[in-house]
Amino acid sequence: MIFEDWREKSRDAALSPALLWDYNLSGFDWDYMRALVVGRVIERGRPEDFYAAIRLYGGLENFREIIKKEVMELSAINVAFVCAYFDLTKEELRCCKRRQSREEHLNS
Repeated sequence: MIFEDWREKSRDAALSPALLWDYNLSGFDWDYMRALVVGRVIERGRPEDFYAAIRLYGGLENFREIIKKEVMELSAINVAFVCAYFDLTKEELRCCKRRQSREEHLNS
């Protein structure tokens, strides 16, 4: 995986406040809002943002679990990105399961 070196690279990495421009970050609940933060990092983040978020959420495996189980919406290109860069499959992603369920409901 690309971000396996997160321990070394994340030491000085900081999450860009521009990713969360629409939130007041003083008193921001980083744990409660982790799906939003991870989603924004995937959508608009620089490599430093990925390293900072991976460190913030306790490592690469925890970051992958947030992507899999908590991120609700990703574009098709971002789904392809996380599958390639984090060794995931579409079937593992909640956002894809949700989209498939919605499509099945609309078609019935």
